[in-house]
Amino acid sequence: MTDPHGDTAATHQDVRSRVRQGIERDTNALLGLSRRIHGHPETAFGEYRAAAWCTELLADRGFDVTAPAYGLDTAFEATAGSGPTTVAIVCEYDALPDLGHACGHNLIAAAGIGAALGLAPTAHELGLRIRVLGTPAEERGAGKALMLREGAFDGVDAAMMVHPCPFEMTDFRSFALGTLSVTYTGRSAHPSLDPHNGRNAADALTVAQVAIGLLRQQLPPQWRVHGITTEAGSAPNAIPDRARASYELRALAAEDLTELRARVEACFRAGALATGCEVSLERPEPDYLDFRGDPGLLRLWAANARTLGRPEPVERPPFACTDMGNVSHVVPSIHPVLDISGGTCGPHEAAFAEAAVSPTAERALLDGATAMAWTAADFAHARQDGRRPA
Repeated sequence: MTDPHGDTAATHQDVRSRVRQGIERDTNALLGLSRRIHGHPETAFGEYRAAAWCTELLADRGFDVTAPAYGLDTAFEATAGSGPTTVAIVCEYDALPDLGHACGHNLIAAAGIGAALGLAPTAHELGLRIRVLGTPAEERGAGKALMLREGAFDGVDAAMMVHPCPFEMTDFRSFALGTLSVTYTGRSAHPSLDPHNGRNAADALTVAQVAIGLLRQQLPPQWRVHGITTEAGSAPNAIPDRARASYELRALAAEDLTELRARVEACFRAGALATGCEVSLERPEPDYLDFRGDPGLLRLWAANARTLGRPEPVERPPFACTDMGNVSHVVPSIHPVLDISGGTCGPHEAAFAEAAVSPTAERALLDGATAMAWTAADFAHARQDGRRPA
């Protein structure tokens, strides 16, 4: 008995082999890119050098590059190949204030570029169009949400990226996150001579914070409200006429976030009502939606990660937020996380920035590039054969 798909399977294995060999040939360029980005951290919407280094490497390898792109100075798009299947490979490269690349975005950028470079020579035979998207401001600003609104993911059949972590995880899940900027405006007065004519903006914020503290008892266990006061007067002998705060709201799903926001905003309005102040509530950036991984793509990734000998993945409830969640609501997506620290330190810690240029991290970079490229190739191959990826 003969296998009617035997020749096709052999050909696809050859494609996978060539993809891996291509990434291996570019090892020095990819590690160099990661180290340069790591050594020159740039924060949200200011990632000019990182974006330029990424696009220079892609253009040098024959990609058609558009930069800036989608209305953002530090976003880019690079394309290669043609065919009925479009896969978006997502690169992040923003850093954290004061902590540099303590979230390892240098690795995310280089892994994404590596996957694209490995795929490009075989894209035509796979019927694959590769769209590399450089997405700024993941840590603060929701760059992907802004790019999504401008059409960056239009026509995309699958989207993928990887993220470093202190453990290995295939089916990553995230919270939905909303931000809130609060400003109270009152009336300044001398606190001894003329207090009855004052309207204390700091008191309004205090009332609101007490209300939020009491509200927490009635919130579901996975809902979070946390924030800081950024302004509440400048001298104790003047009733403050201005108070400001910055808050974050987290919930398991976008639908829950809507309810949570309404309840928290009511607390802030209560502060204004109680003190006779005015309150302004603003959303400084788009909401980050919860990430929802595509089951078919996750199965492909898991098989490829096993082939590469990656650590056994763990299962965990949501523990972070990402604007890749917004993409996952409209495009089949994956966001696996790769262990670079063995649990010794985690994202947003100074030690994690050091881990992001370790040999373990650079192995994860190359494995992430290879597994993404293989997953994209498997996805395109299955669609080419008229099968649903599974």
